[in-house]
Amino acid sequence: MKLDSKAVVRYLALVIGTLVLIPVVALGALAISSRSSDGPSVIFSGGPLESGELVTDWESDWSFVRGVRTFELQLLNPPRSRTLWIVEIDGKLYLNSNYMGGLRERYWKKWPAQAEEDGRGTMRIQGKRYPIMLTRITSGPIIEQVTQAFTGKYRVEMTPAEVEAETLWLFEIAPRNENGGSS
Repeated sequence: MKLDSKAVVRYLALVIGTLVLIPVVALGALAISSRSSDGPSVIFSGGPLESGELVTDWESDWSFVRGVRTFELQLLNPPRSRTLWIVEIDGKLYLNSNYMGGLRERYWKKWPAQAEEDGRGTMRIQGKRYPIMLTRITSGPIIEQVTQAFTGKYRVEMTPAEVEAETLWLFEIAPRNENGGSS
């Protein structure tokens, strides 16, 4: 029996193509379904944060955030949610966005620029939702404290030099008043 080499190559190409296509389709389906879900998945942004008690009174003690690894953030425009890191310093909350230089920021991380333009959003921590206002921090003595807090909590070195180089963006999280701004 003689094997047709062209038929074998076509068969192998079909098998390899199918094996590559299965995870691509599965990841695409997960990405699409995440956009309409209540909150983000592990790797994909999600839809608006809808579940959980809506708390309009700003907490007076955010020290519990020191034990919280991640929280969920949704901007009002566009209404997509993502999972981020958070730190608390002297009763104020901060979040970061690193890897802001280069292609990753241009094609993947659009939310920081959107937050800088319109900082209105909602955060969900431990099942509670809070209307918030994000304000980007680019200078001042707080930069050193915030980068040290992130470095200490997450064991990933963050420095004021990264903030100055704009590869690390920092935001202060404040309560959002009824007019949309921070209180």
